[in-house]
Amino acid sequence: MNAPASPQPQLLENLASMSRRQEPAVVTHYNVQRVIDIYAGTQGRDLGGVATDIAKITAAAQKQLPAGSTLVTRGQVATMNSSFMGLGIGLAFAILLVYLLIVINFQSWSEALIIIAALPAALAGICWMLYLTQTTLSVPALMGTIMSMGVATANSVLIVSFANERFSETKDALRTAVEAGSTRLRPVIMTALAMIIGMVPMAIGMGEGGEQNAPLGRAVIGGLLFATVATLFFVPVVFAIVRYRKAQEA
Repeated sequence: MNAPASPQPQLLENLASMSRRQEPAVVTHYNVQRVIDIYAGTQGRDLGGVATDIAKITAAAQKQLPAGSTLVTRGQVATMNSSFMGLGIGLAFAILLVYLLIVINFQSWSEALIIIAALPAALAGICWMLYLTQTTLSVPALMGTIMSMGVATANSVLIVSFANERFSETKDALRTAVEAGSTRLRPVIMTALAMIIGMVPMAIGMGEGGEQNAPLGRAVIGGLLFATVATLFFVPVVFAIVRYRKAQEA
């Protein structure tokens, strides 16, 4: 029996090609896929403005990527976007919940609309205050927005409750609106003023790290300033119009 022939030796260059190249020392993965991480930080600018600029750059670079490759922005930007979405949904849900609670309490859809008529003014005041103070929209600012919505609604309830009591006696919508605004002037102003004065140190950013909570105080102050004016003047006008039309229809 003949022994099997041993394989002949071969040169390595006949079997494979070799070249010098560089490989990362650490390979990271995201959703099972291999990724290249690019880290960046903000300095002297707000995170929202930096995120907007990064979105423009990634949108332009996305067109030049090879097939199967994507650009994903993660980190604090993703956390900020999710927080904004959650608080925005929470703000809308809070307004809806307050409206439904008022409907149940007053047993009227129209009176609930009268009460929340001051809320658009509060939102306008928040936007103006943030713009005048050059404060960017942030999570504390949205929290302050929700707080000012609650105080503005409570003040409107004072006006409408008193107006309903007086209207049942006088049956005069215009007179009732004037009396409601003048009689409830002091408690509404005291409630709003106490909240505004309490938020002044926070809005100024006093203390170490106070600038982080300053947007909350500024949002509350701006919202209550506009909401108080709307509560004392606009809400009684809306009440008089609604009551007058109901009386005409009856």
